[in-house]
Amino acid sequence: MRVRSSVFASFCLILEVLRVVLFLRGFFPLPIKSSCSSKSKLSDLPAEPFTGSSPNLSKVPDPLFMRVVIVLIDALREDFVFGPNGRKYMPYTRHLVERGSTHSFVAKAKPPTVTMPRIKALTTGSIPGFIDVVMNLNSPALLEDNLIWQAKTAGKRMVFYGDDTWVKLFPKHFMEYDGTTSFFVSDYTEVDNNVTRHLDSTLKRDDWDILILHYLGLDHIGHISGPHSSLIQPKLMEMDDILKKIHGSLILKETEGALPYLLVLCGDHGMSETGSHGGSSAHEVNTPLVINAMGPPRRHTPPTVEQVDLTPTLALGLGLPISQNSVGRFIQPVVEEASLRDQLRFLHLNGHQLSCLLKHSMPAYEKEEGYEQFRVAEKSHGNWLKLVVEGNTSEMLNNIGKKVLKQYLEALRVMSAALSKQMGKYDMYSMVVGMVLVFQLLLLLLLAMPEALSGASEVDLPVSSALLSLPFYLLCLLLFSVHMLLCTSAESACYFCSLSWGLVFGAVALSSALLCILVSMAARKGAKPPGKSPSRAGGGGRSLSELDVLLLAGTAGHTLSLSASSFVEEEHQVWYFLLNTLCLVVFQDVCRKYFRERSANIGVVGCSEDEDCLPPSKDCLPPFAKRSLNQTGVQWVHLPYLGHWLNSGLNVHVFCIYNSEHRTVLSLLAAMSLALIYFLVQRRCSWVSKIALALGLLGVYSYRAAVGNVVLPWQHSSGNMSKGTMKARFVYVFILGIFFTGSKDLLRSQVITADSRLKSRGLWEIYSGVVLLVALLFRAHNLPVLCCCLLVQSLMAQFIWKKLHYDAAQTTIMHYWFGQAFFYFQGNSNSIATMDISVGFVGLESYVEAPAVFLTALSTYAGPLLWASHLVCYLSSENRSSVAVGHGCYCLALLRSVPAAAYVVLVTALCYHLFIWSVFSPKLLYESMHTLLTAAICLFFTTMEQSRSSSRP
Repeated sequence: MRVRSSVFASFCLILEVLRVVLFLRGFFPLPIKSSCSSKSKLSDLPAEPFTGSSPNLSKVPDPLFMRVVIVLIDALREDFVFGPNGRKYMPYTRHLVERGSTHSFVAKAKPPTVTMPRIKALTTGSIPGFIDVVMNLNSPALLEDNLIWQAKTAGKRMVFYGDDTWVKLFPKHFMEYDGTTSFFVSDYTEVDNNVTRHLDSTLKRDDWDILILHYLGLDHIGHISGPHSSLIQPKLMEMDDILKKIHGSLILKETEGALPYLLVLCGDHGMSETGSHGGSSAHEVNTPLVINAMGPPRRHTPPTVEQVDLTPTLALGLGLPISQNSVGRFIQPVVEEASLRDQLRFLHLNGHQLSCLLKHSMPAYEKEEGYEQFRVAEKSHGNWLKLVVEGNTSEMLNNIGKKVLKQYLEALRVMSAALSKQMGKYDMYSMVVGMVLVFQLLLLLLLAMPEALSGASEVDLPVSSALLSLPFYLLCLLLFSVHMLLCTSAESACYFCSLSWGLVFGAVALSSALLCILVSMAARKGAKPPGKSPSRAGGGGRSLSELDVLLLAGTAGHTLSLSASSFVEEEHQVWYFLLNTLCLVVFQDVCRKYFRERSANIGVVGCSEDEDCLPPSKDCLPPFAKRSLNQTGVQWVHLPYLGHWLNSGLNVHVFCIYNSEHRTVLSLLAAMSLALIYFLVQRRCSWVSKIALALGLLGVYSYRAAVGNVVLPWQHSSGNMSKGTMKARFVYVFILGIFFTGSKDLLRSQVITADSRLKSRGLWEIYSGVVLLVALLFRAHNLPVLCCCLLVQSLMAQFIWKKLHYDAAQTTIMHYWFGQAFFYFQGNSNSIATMDISVGFVGLESYVEAPAVFLTALSTYAGPLLWASHLVCYLSSENRSSVAVGHGCYCLALLRSVPAAAYVVLVTALCYHLFIWSVFSPKLLYESMHTLLTAAICLFFTTMEQSRSSSRP
């Protein structure tokens, strides 16, 4: 069965996407769930571990607090309160901390440090996974046992103002609420005013028990301009005044002999040095936790606790049962003023809940060190309680009680750590099935490579012989028997086992057919006479050049580098090295061609009319020049970089006022970049698109001036900043106009007349529209990156690929390398924290999910997208045949399959190691999304090639 290479590559990529999805379904673990009961109930709580015959006095200690006010400031970093600038940012809060009238802690959040997973962690005490990053866009109702449900069941009256994620997670739980969208990051004023406007009237009322305030303005400022922006200090001082107002109101309301009020200040996550969050850096996971409580002064360095520890502390402090799935441990210093018996009772209840969760998450729970320690502490607690009930009041009894308290604390620490390490149960069967299928597909691509890149651009697949062979049916029976055996004997739920029998049989038949096809193709290649193997050129057996060796070795070396987490964290270093090495090899080819022509044409100075020279430095300088514009990776992201200087003029460690001189430099740089972008893009466009492109780029600069990034020549003050919504929409109009013009030319070339030049112009016009859209979304300091991207594309297309006669495979691999490198030149990394979500709201007045997600993804993957689009336009130009299009499609499919398959194999081997969560999970998402993009490009290749073939007589 012979199929075109482009169709074959597209088919393989679609199958790969399905198999990677199956693998990811098994990789993202199911959360730890307790099966003690659906929800915790007061009636389910154990009695005090009393060993005598007298009845226990109580099951649950009385509440310690009458009312609780929780002030959650989104993206509140630990150093904003406890750091050197804390006295300047939040003077009143820092005064309370230093005076010792609060319990202060550094609360560590687990990645992913995104709002919705962190709210789930604060209310359930569990540790959400990376799959919650996707759910963060549209949060469903939280059905898991949580603190809010427990409070509502106990009759607590709750009031909420702030991020509407709470309203989505806990519908019908609040007596009164007013939610504001958390995704419209351009607004950092009204989003907080909508919360504060309710504060005065609510504090005067007595009809509530729990008040939750979630402020978003600080997080939005971070997304817009980073943690060192001049907007940070006014916003934190505003938050400090609000805390002062709340604290003063609670003090006035407290009466003699009544239970005290509790004020809690916390953050859901921190903020990276670029202003984003989602990763696992210290600035992203360390948040302040300040609990106002009565008692003697406490002056000490804030100790470190886990963020989930707040859940059992609030639950027991309010007289509520702890959520069943909580892995947090009680923060004992908060109740140090309570009686020793009550403190031990709190720790016993927390230990019982953790031991119950431990039983249902670990088969050999009795051998766990923490469980054994808890049993010993529980027994000691019972003996101590017996002496207390008998009336013993000696000092030794108090010392024994303190010893039991330490035993409980140690047992809680060990059990909580064990549960945190077991973050979830991996679906190993689905992971292995996905890994095997992806590996089969990769072998098929490699075996079919010589035929796919031959002159015929076709692949001969022995499908009929494989389906009619006896081994195929034997493999189907064997694999189906193994599937039934595993599914019937599996102790835990398996997604692949839950599929219908028809889908399972289809997957088994496909895997068996692929294995038979692989064996047939390998046997056919082994049976060919020596010297007859097809070459890439389709005819001769030319040897590999230095460039071929570099491209193959570089791609293979990059794939091998993925086996180390350090190389994943600093993957940009690999691409920088490969790209600069590629520049040197290409320059060597240029020199060879130049001196060969000089020796063949004595007396000719310079270049002939039909051959252009490439200046030695133009091709290799841009990667070095762009290297220091953005800082990326994990190890060195905290260091200052040129983009930071251009945006704020700030020293990384010193807060100061915005430097207008730096903004002037940024304005000139942005203006020159936009002018050069127009010069590089407009050459292949119609005059209508040229006008639209020019006006659109002017609109881009006007938009950046409106939001305060750059200045206009007649603008002398930055005080009148706006959202620039109308100017951004003005640019969108021209983008749509360019897309319409390009699409019209494409349709005319395919339907009305078979004009290859018209088709090429249509493709380049659509490409220019993509460039204009990317220019609008890029931050001002990244416009030179876009300019350098287009400059390198023009230089390579004009002086390298055509003049040196590189074939489609070499050109495709170069495009792939440049696209990967420009992904990191933008300042991106394999961490979720480097995603700039503020671009999702360019031109929007409110949060609209579909455009926001599209714009954010487009801006993040602009580098690979621009180079893939340029590859489409270049290979589809009038002097390129459909064979070249098939070659490019096949090579692109193979390039995307190699790293994706490597990650599947790698993560399956390392899935029990906890460190992969903060490194490999975002990378797996990136590889999957990039594979989907490549599949779409290959499908476009296939459609264009088939339409071109059908138009021929």
